[in-house]
Amino acid sequence: MGKKKVIKQTEAQVLKESDNLEKTMTKVSGKGGGSRKIEQGKVFINATYNNTMITVTNRGGDVIAWVSAGSLGFAGPKKATPFAASKAVAALVEKLKKVGLSEIDVVVKGVGSGRDSAIRSFANQGFNITSVKDVTPIPHNGPRPKKPRRI
Repeated sequence: MGKKKVIKQTEAQVLKESDNLEKTMTKVSGKGGGSRKIEQGKVFINATYNNTMITVTNRGGDVIAWVSAGSLGFAGPKKATPFAASKAVAALVEKLKKVGLSEIDVVVKGVGSGRDSAIRSFANQGFNITSVKDVTPIPHNGPRPKKPRRI
């Protein structure tokens, strides 16, 4: 296996990528939005190794809005970064401004790198976080391991 090259982006590529990201964020935030005012809700953060998905529901479990790092235009390994998770929260907050959500319960699932930054971003956006719950599935012993090698 060969060496991995670190490709540095030029300044023009970085500007182009940030412009594309801003366009998709405004496009995503412009969709949807009901007329009902909801004050309390649940935020489900699913942070996998490859992506971060965030869903907001009301108390009954009906989906109000959702966003993922991939839907914002992040591709490949950039989807799993904390930066992508914080941008996903920012896009979701734009959708939630129309609904009037103020109190949230956060339910986190997964071990990805975007879970902590997503919770911090919600706190920084001015939401009152009443509880944070971790529902990451943990196996009760799991599948049988491979037999040991005999040398």
